[in-house]
Amino acid sequence: MKRSAICFLGLWLAAGLQAIAQLVAGPMLGYAEMTETLIWIQAERPGVVQLEYWPEDRPADKALLEDRVDMQTEGVHKFVLRQLKPGTRYVYRVGMNSQWLTFDYPLTFKTLDLWQYRTDPPDFKLVTGSCHYTNEEEFDRPGRPYGSGADIFSNMVAQNPDMMLWLGDNVYLREPDWNTWGGFVHRYTHARSQPNLQRFLAACNHYAIWDDHDFGPNDANGSFIHKEHALNAFKLFWGNPSYGLPDLPSTIGQFRYHDVEFFLLDNRYYRTDYTLETIEHQILGKEQIDWLIQALKFSRASFKVVAVGGQFLNSAKVYENHANYPKERQEILDRLAREELHNVVFLTGDRHHSELSKLDHKGVVIHDFTVSPLTSGFYDHEEENLHRVADTKFIGRNFATIDISGKRNKRVMKLSLYTDDGELLWEHEIHQVVKKK
Repeated sequence: MKRSAICFLGLWLAAGLQAIAQLVAGPMLGYAEMTETLIWIQAERPGVVQLEYWPEDRPADKALLEDRVDMQTEGVHKFVLRQLKPGTRYVYRVGMNSQWLTFDYPLTFKTLDLWQYRTDPPDFKLVTGSCHYTNEEEFDRPGRPYGSGADIFSNMVAQNPDMMLWLGDNVYLREPDWNTWGGFVHRYTHARSQPNLQRFLAACNHYAIWDDHDFGPNDANGSFIHKEHALNAFKLFWGNPSYGLPDLPSTIGQFRYHDVEFFLLDNRYYRTDYTLETIEHQILGKEQIDWLIQALKFSRASFKVVAVGGQFLNSAKVYENHANYPKERQEILDRLAREELHNVVFLTGDRHHSELSKLDHKGVVIHDFTVSPLTSGFYDHEEENLHRVADTKFIGRNFATIDISGKRNKRVMKLSLYTDDGELLWEHEIHQVVKKK
């Protein structure tokens, strides 16, 4: 009898521990569409996860999603909410094992508006940045911590953004990480679970590209033997609407947010070493460039934002700038001009400083807004960028906002750069170019 009682008590305690299981990270809002959205969570241990949601103005119209989460997916679960109403704000709550979890910030999301053929495009704001380093003393290099400025995410939330675009180096893989699947999972989990990040993850929709530090070792290229691990980890921990092209595994993606279209490029999976003499030098490769040009030409967006990890316009042949691959860079510039692709804005990261570059190439004006770093170290690189817009270079931790506003065919993109403390550094406006028919 005593043994049975002890066994029963053990089972009861185990069930109780499962019942109070919390989240490691999240919820994070992934992509948003007019009738669908994704919400990402990572659970602490196996169990049943619930998500209940309802329109903000109709709390009686509740819907419930429920599924089992296990450690085969590293505790990650992605709720995909379908058959939603366009332009509607919803409230939701998250539960574990039939116990609703509590948060000290609101859990809401909004679907995109159905504005076409009805109204002017909605105004909206996105925040963006790159190079997010979270210290972990056990695995960091000895000496001064490389990461700092974690309060930056509170200041980004204060901007009341609709979406966030992470521009690569969103995590920093260390030496113990990049040779095993468990290492990738540990690094992503450690970065994603930071307490100062959680409110921000729930505050707006999140989209991401990658760069070398969330791909593998520093400056890694397509020869990296564990790049499949890198791709699988990226897909597991982010909530983009799609990944890759048919027959082209990668982080390539595309989505539309109101009247702005975003083209997410992969600058790692097919990258080659430009110092080699016996290989074609490329960052993106022919298939990706052909897709990009065709997709840009097809797009009717007011602005076409091309997100890629490294600087595109910077003329200095230093570090990992596209200028080190002059043939590929020139091909892209020439094709943008030949196809008369106006309103193209590159968003880039990587450099540990921020600046705006601008180039008028054969009548087509192209911008490149580099935003770096969020929380990692920063450096004052002495280099001559012939295309830098005067007084836009900043050395220090920072983030940016991009406001889209105005009437249809008269849209304005306002770029604003802020310190990690939320101090405005500068603003620059780009006005939509409308081709005459």
